[in-house]
Amino acid sequence: MSNRFGDMFKQAQQVQEDVQKKLQDVQNELSRLEVVGESGAGMVKVTMNGRHDVTAVKLDPALMAEDKTILEDLLAAAVNDAVRKVEKNSQDKMTSLGAGFNLNDAFNIFKR
Repeated sequence: MSNRFGDMFKQAQQVQEDVQKKLQDVQNELSRLEVVGESGAGMVKVTMNGRHDVTAVKLDPALMAEDKTILEDLLAAAVNDAVRKVEKNSQDKMTSLGAGFNLNDAFNIFKR
């Protein structure tokens, strides 16, 4: 009986290690992710990485003649667009991570 328990414990540890490795891989992949948020029909573009760091801002030169408030609103909208894209990518990656594991197999080690 104790040998069976030891085997189940080892299998459970292996499942946990596999989950942690895949989670780390996804986190590394997300940190390298780059998305571009846009507003004003592409007149404002904000590049953001998977850690939500803004790495670049591009403004169409025609915007320099606009009112400061309009430019601020367009910049905020582009940042928000980039944030939504990062979050969507993160959610998709985490969903695919969960799909990669057959939890029935993980739980079956306790039924033996």
